[in-house]
Amino acid sequence: MSSDVNLAAQPVVMQLGGGPLAYLRKIGAVCAKDLRAELRGREVFSTMTAFSVLAVLIFGMGFDLRVPRSEMIAPGVLWVVILFTGVLGLNRSFGAEVDRGTLPALLLAPVDRSAIYFGKLLANLFFTLATTLVILAVMFFIFDLNMFHPYNLLAVLLGVLGYVGVGTIFAALTASSRARETMLPILLLPVMAPVFVAGIGLTAGVVDGKPFDDLRQWFGILAAFDLIFIVVAYLLFDLIWEDA
Repeated sequence: MSSDVNLAAQPVVMQLGGGPLAYLRKIGAVCAKDLRAELRGREVFSTMTAFSVLAVLIFGMGFDLRVPRSEMIAPGVLWVVILFTGVLGLNRSFGAEVDRGTLPALLLAPVDRSAIYFGKLLANLFFTLATTLVILAVMFFIFDLNMFHPYNLLAVLLGVLGYVGVGTIFAALTASSRARETMLPILLLPVMAPVFVAGIGLTAGVVDGKPFDDLRQWFGILAAFDLIFIVVAYLLFDLIWEDA
């Protein structure tokens, strides 16, 4: 009887540990959940792809009459379309959880909050990179310009990583707002100015055939941005849901 009393008096503690491998499995589970939801609903990738293709077509037709060479405007078009297309996917990252009423269940899941952040980040990274490949392919036909150069692909990878790293935490911050569709780009796009400038500088340098030494500083900016802001987002993510 006394042992039962002692057990009842002890608080129940949810174990969230398990080591690095268990933590990675939790991240993978959150990411896989979003990917499965997209396969069933086809809300994010299809919307992002349709918007990006239309945006490239409009930019192509709009500048074709005034710009003598497509190389002059292609880097800017690429990064502008990536930034605005990415907002569509980021809005649905946590917005879909709110609309479906599954956000409380996600927050009550026996996983670290940071695992939710990284799982969402990986899902957003997958959608944005897949859409970016479509953008590059469409630009090849519209601008007659091959932008699948390894340096440019690395620049896109680093830029998109920083973009979704910051965008994921801003999406979580604005998820419960009624005006999240407008609040997210207002908060996110100014912070993305270093990524936008460095991305255009890198893509322009690649298009102009510059050597790696001339592009090194831009790669450094993107890498530093990714490291700093993803670490900050990781540290702050739990604070967003303190009162949730």
